[in-house]
Amino acid sequence: MWSIGFWKATAERAIRTFAQALAAVLVAGATNLLDVDWPAALGTAGLAALLAVLTALGTAGIGPHGPGVLETPAQHPAAPAPHATPEPPVTRT
Repeated sequence: MWSIGFWKATAERAIRTFAQALAAVLVAGATNLLDVDWPAALGTAGLAALLAVLTALGTAGIGPHGPGVLETPAQHPAAPAPHATPEPPVTRT
């Protein structure tokens, strides 16, 4: 939680959540941009973004560490696959 990477990822999630909530309010509540109750729409999107930040703070440090939103798989290699028992070959008769 005290790293710059955490706050960058949290900001990205909050911005994405804000945009998604605003789009949902615009699609659900108005027929065109002139009919939108902008203070209510922006307030709803802002509340959703705040909840995204609070969720990130509430879950910081919980669970296994994996690649973050800003990381690519090349920056954080995947864990090796667990040992599996090979299946016997299929024979056709």
